[in-house]
Amino acid sequence: MRIDKYLKVSRIIKRRTVANEACDSGRIQVGGKQVKASYDVKIGDVIEITLGSRPLTVRVVSVAEHTTKESAADLYEIIN
Repeated sequence: MRIDKYLKVSRIIKRRTVANEACDSGRIQVGGKQVKASYDVKIGDVIEITLGSRPLTVRVVSVAEHTTKESAADLYEIIN
């Protein structure tokens, strides 16, 4: 699954277009490297997001095409 879609499905970022723009501007990193929106997310990836004043680091626990609002938080775990 593309990283921009993963960020939207997991509800880390509210809209896919915002996630896409964040990737294009270099605010999304996986394993310390900047990635494009087409990056393929894998289980175990560590995603670093710098939007606003507070950076967020999460680890991918599972990947799903569709989730409910209640189970969206089960797709990742917050590291920092």
